[in-house]
Amino acid sequence: MPTAADPNTRAASYRLARVTTEVFAPAVLAAVMPLVVSVHSTAPAVVAGLGWAALAVLFCSAVPYGIIWLGVRRGQLTDHHIGERSQRRRPLLYGLLSVLVGLAALVLLGAPGPLVAMVVVMFAVGAAVTVVNQVWKLSAHAAVSAGSVSVLIVLFGAVAAPLVALVALVGWSRVRLADHTLGQVLAGATVGALVAVPTFVLLS
Repeated sequence: MPTAADPNTRAASYRLARVTTEVFAPAVLAAVMPLVVSVHSTAPAVVAGLGWAALAVLFCSAVPYGIIWLGVRRGQLTDHHIGERSQRRRPLLYGLLSVLVGLAALVLLGAPGPLVAMVVVMFAVGAAVTVVNQVWKLSAHAAVSAGSVSVLIVLFGAVAAPLVALVALVGWSRVRLADHTLGQVLAGATVGALVAVPTFVLLS
């Protein structure tokens, strides 16, 4: 019977951790969350919701991830998750600037309130992660996943509560890949939830 020390078991858990880390990366959630919130807030006008979401995704996910991708291509960043804490400051700041530009565009164009609130949440969580990462390697994966799930629970109620397990899975993946310690993951999840909930509730 396979055990935790079995090579096949360890290899399988590593693969699961890698897939989880990629599928629920901050850039992915930064694309999914505006889509969900926008479509929900504009229903039944789905087309309008998709249009607003596309604008938000451009500035909150595509541009920030493009900056990171370019940094990796140029050899300025070790990888697209920016594993080296010392390399995080510039791309995080540029990403926050992009989110601010997107937020300004959404407000000026009259985007739905919940979508604007979601983008503010993304900026606030990103800002918190950026500040902490100047002195300590907080888990951005944990912060963004916890913030995202917290917003979904506020938006959809108890039916979304089981998604808390997703935050645990993401946190486990970061520890399993040795990219973060358990403390860094727990701190990230705490910061993400504590920033996201009051921000979204107050602004949506």
